[in-house]
Formats: sequence, structure tokens, C-alpha cells
Amino acid sequence: MEQFRHLRPLLRRFVDQGPPGCSLLVSQNGQVVFEDYVGYADAEKQQPIAPDTIFRIFSMTKVVTCAAALLLHERGLYLLNDPLEEYLPEFKNPLVYREQQQGEWIATPATQPIRVKDLFTMSSGLTYQGANSETERRINTLMNKLNEQAKNGQPFDNRTLSKGLAEIPLAFDPGTRWQYGLSHDVLGAFIEVLTGKTLAQFMQEEFFGPLQMRDTSFRITEEKRHRLAAMYLRDEAGTLSPTDLFDTTYPEDYRYESGGAGLLSTLSDYARFANMLALGGELDGVRIMNPRTIKLMAANQLTSEQMNDYNWGYLAGYGYGLGVRTMMDPAAAGSGASVGEFGWSGLPGTWMMVDPKEKLTAVYMQQMLPNLEAVHQPRLRNVIYGALT
Repeated sequence: MEQFRHLRPLLRRFVDQGPPGCSLLVSQNGQVVFEDYVGYADAEKQQPIAPDTIFRIFSMTKVVTCAAALLLHERGLYLLNDPLEEYLPEFKNPLVYREQQQGEWIATPATQPIRVKDLFTMSSGLTYQGANSETERRINTLMNKLNEQAKNGQPFDNRTLSKGLAEIPLAFDPGTRWQYGLSHDVLGAFIEVLTGKTLAQFMQEEFFGPLQMRDTSFRITEEKRHRLAAMYLRDEAGTLSPTDLFDTTYPEDYRYESGGAGLLSTLSDYARFANMLALGGELDGVRIMNPRTIKLMAANQLTSEQMNDYNWGYLAGYGYGLGVRTMMDPAAAGSGASVGEFGWSGLPGTWMMVDPKEKLTAVYMQQMLPNLEAVHQPRLRNVIYGALT
């Protein structure tokens, strides 16, 4: 662990300037080479971050969902270029919003169907809720309606969301653009239709059970709730305020299992999942996935036109595979990472990377918004690669 000594002061700088606490675990060849816990999981209670601290991992859920769907691809249940409507018929004959010269939005037929692959690659035309397009505004209305119904005793599930989204015209013709959105939530519904199981059941059977990920789930029990890290909002002056704004989806009776953002996990649990990917789909003698499937997952899938949309500054040098960023140009990234290093991150600043060439993984956890990911993540990556011999 001495070779990774520069990570310790880096994590302490993060806490001095950002979240009340953070943790990092780095593994190589399936063995822990660095592990550290800094600061507090709950600053008000003076509760330190610990190995059993549970975190909201938000979009790091996407990597698990995409890996789960790829297991079904291995088993011949679908092809990536299949029309989505063959499995989720609600998406038959999709419409697309097109802005007219007068600023009006008119819905007309899409030029092609949504393919299953378009869900993986965020090229489906499905967006997140927002205000930048008519699609985003309609999705915002849908999510508000579903969440309000859930509060009033009418819980919704993945298929309910899928059917609601299918009634909203897309933001663009499928396969033509890249836009981050609810594609992986629909992929969760797709998994459920193919397996006849809930997304949670399938993940438990295929990943969490075999990999001994005992604290990873879509819900939290009362006996574990004291281990859930607090979430913080950070203002421009750097002042932190705790918030429970994001905790409505984790009660034991909640039915919606968001394939795009719903999982809770611990540092060591998620590291076991990442190590499985880095070691070619096998961990501790248990085979989970085929290494060729992981190679396909980590291959850039975007066209040159789609790459124009994939323009987040701190992801320079990366392409996008089947649900993961993937390193294509280390020089453009200003990084010593291997070509093919892949992973993703989560809204509160969580981050994971997998390097199959070096059999290297890293998982970082914090709970803060804004998350400072453009500051933290490239520095973590560079210090980790700078420590390799």
C-alpha cells in the first residue's frame, strides 16, 4: 500500500474542500492494494465513514443493470439490434418531437424503431426530466405524477414507468444522437419481461448472491438504516447542509427499482462487482460473465455524430460503450490510463473504474451535491495510475 501513499493526502484535500467524508478502495489482481476512510458519514452525529457504511450510488447502478442485461444476451434471449417493440410492445411506432421554425413542437413518426442497443448506449431518444425540450418537460410531468401517486398509496413499478415513457414522443430519432436519460430504467423493465422476475430478484440471483454483495439492494431495512450515509448539499461558500430529498425511493415497501439510479451499496460490495469485471467475469472461483461479453461492453459504440453529443469536459478522451465510459485516447484525457479502461459515476460523486489490462479497479464513495466530480475523478485516476509499477 505504500506505493499508493499519495492517495491519502488527496482524499483529505477532498474532505477539506468538499464532502464531510469519503472512502476509496483500489484492487489489483483481485487483491486490495489501497483502502482508506476519511471524515464522516454523518457529520451532525459525528459518525465516521466505515467499511460498513451504505451509500446511494445513483448512476453506478447503470453498470450493474447493463451487465445484467448482457447476461441475457449471452444466453440468446435477444440481439442488440432487435427492435425494442418485440419485447416491450408499448414502444411500437414511436413518435419524435420536431421543433418548427415558429418554435412549435410537432410529433411525427420516428424514422426507425428503438433498438435494444439504443437503450444501452443512451441513443434511444428517451431523456431525463427537465426543461430543455418538449420531451424533457413531458417526462418531468410523468415522473411528478407517478411519484405523487406513490405517496398516495398507488406505487408504480418498472413496467408502469416504461409504458408511461412510451406515450411521450422522443427527443430525436433513435440511434442518431446521444443523450443521457432514462434508457437504463427501461432496460430494467426489459430485463423483467425477459426473465419474469423483478430487477432486484434477477440481480440478487446473478450478482449479489454469488458475489457475496450482502449490502447491495434497492431498499434498506430498518436494522441497516443507521449505516446509511447522510446526503449533503454544498453551497457556493462551501457550507454543507444535510438533506433527505433523495431518500423517498429506498423504503422496504417501495416497488420502483430504478435500473438507472436506484441501488444502495458499500465500498467493498461494489468493489467485488468491479473486480469481477476486471478479472474477466470471474471472482473467487465463481464465473459470472464471459470475458468476451465484458470486452463488448467496454468497446465504444458511438458513431462520430453521437460522439459530438458526448462532450462532457472531464470525459475527454473517452467513448461510450454498452452503459460505460471507455478510454479511447489517453493523450486527449491527459491520463496514464490504459486504452479500454472503463466505468461510470453517480450523482453524489461516487465513481468506479475497471482496467482489464492491468486487472485494476477503483471504487470511490461520497455523498454530496454539487459533487465536484470533474475535480475529484481525474485526480483519483491519475494518482492511481501514477502509483503503478
